[in-house]
Amino acid sequence: MSNLDQSDLRPVIQLGQGDPSAFPCFQTTSVAEDAVEVALRSNEFNGYAPTVGLFTARKAVAEYLSKDLKDHKLSPDDVYLTIGSSQAIELIISALSCPKSNILLPRPGYPMYEAHAAVSNIEVRHFDLIPEKDWEIDLDEVEDLADENTVAIVIINPGNPCGNVFKYQHLKKIAEIAKKLGILIIADEVYNHLTFGNNPFIPMGNFSSIAPVITVDSISKRWIVPGWRLGWLVTNDPQGILKKHGIIDSIIGFLNISSDPVTFIQGALPQILEKTTDFFFSKITNILRKSADVCYDSLEDIPCITCYNKPEGSMFIMVKLDVSMLEDVFDDVDFCTKMAKEESVVILPGVAVGLKNWLRISFAIEPESLLEGLGCRMKEFCKRHAKKK
Repeated sequence: MSNLDQSDLRPVIQLGQGDPSAFPCFQTTSVAEDAVEVALRSNEFNGYAPTVGLFTARKAVAEYLSKDLKDHKLSPDDVYLTIGSSQAIELIISALSCPKSNILLPRPGYPMYEAHAAVSNIEVRHFDLIPEKDWEIDLDEVEDLADENTVAIVIINPGNPCGNVFKYQHLKKIAEIAKKLGILIIADEVYNHLTFGNNPFIPMGNFSSIAPVITVDSISKRWIVPGWRLGWLVTNDPQGILKKHGIIDSIIGFLNISSDPVTFIQGALPQILEKTTDFFFSKITNILRKSADVCYDSLEDIPCITCYNKPEGSMFIMVKLDVSMLEDVFDDVDFCTKMAKEESVVILPGVAVGLKNWLRISFAIEPESLLEGLGCRMKEFCKRHAKKK
């Protein structure tokens, strides 16, 4: 924030972070708050939990996720509780680490995967998401990138940072490619059910009979509580492939030497998952739908910005920046730096998620502030910096 114009008294508009809890319109349900209070005051959850998580919490997650699965049901033994989805990512990347291994990651994507792959000495190979095709995966590229040392492919659905939602047939093709290549699928579904377009959320676990699926998820986004740090890693593996190849043992071994999620939050989880009403979820998705519309409509009106798709899920949109139309703006990093300084609007340069001269914008904010940030301030910024004809 040190680069902001100190004479600008307008409030800073944060469009770069994925933490909606900072804004008044995004507040968690009282069901979750009450469940945590009851668990804390019960004095039943003041000690250490098992390293894989409390049985009651794991059972609740299994039942919660099984509602969306058609061909199989999860058991508590398929669920491993983690300190948010970040630890779940660290866990599975570490469990897959072996000499000469590589992993297939989406571009654009979530940088946490690259970071943990680097720590675990796993080579990263990027496949592209195609903006002209609703950010679908370039499956031909996936086949070309994979070899005998490829251990997994990561998909993020609903999409961070693209705001897309994969269709059933595309998910099935991903599973078939994974089976052909002999690799597992890591399905990052942190934004599950935060959808508001034509495509419903479909868990990748529905295709686990084709290829084994590791699901990464948490309560952070759907319940608007990222600071509670409770997530899970789930094995969808009806054929027992993961156990046969030692992946389950590696997961348990990692958890045995790592920190655990807060016990009383685990204790509250069954009530949170079972008692939260559809009214709360509908309220959140309706706000996101309205904000997505405001975001898309505002950006469509700016000549140097190209929006390929209106967001249908998650809390983000990726848009292309044409710096050739701007004066004294050299790339996406320069654009974001000057936007912050001149307009007190903070957004993320696309290079941070893998695409140079793109922008990742979060619309998990009050629609009024979003309209001010994009429809007024960004539009004025781009007009002011536009090249003279």
